[in-house]
Amino acid sequence: MPDKPGSVDRLLPLKPKVLHILLAVADGPRHGYGIMQEVAGRTNGQVRLWPAALYGLLRELEKTDFIVESDKRPAADEDDERRRYFALTPHGKRVLDAEVRRLEAIVTHARSSRALRKAARA
Repeated sequence: MPDKPGSVDRLLPLKPKVLHILLAVADGPRHGYGIMQEVAGRTNGQVRLWPAALYGLLRELEKTDFIVESDKRPAADEDDERRRYFALTPHGKRVLDAEVRRLEAIVTHARSSRALRKAARA
């Protein structure tokens, strides 16, 4: 179901850990440990998702229809049937896109700030 105009914007800003989880599943389904590894790797270890917090957030994101448990599984020799895979939903993709646009606007504004350009030269 398409979102009503402006309805995605009211969900912003996303919590940083939520943003990282959505980015981790944006390229395809991942299991919980894969999400933790992706986030830690992409942030050079600055953001760590511990299992208790991660699985709580994953449940929250499923309830809000940002992600869904995926039926897609890797090849049997690469799979562990105990793992649950999570994928971005179309609604989650729209929310992620809106958050990225919001952050880009902030960065663009910051880069155009005279005070920041002066500070960078100093």
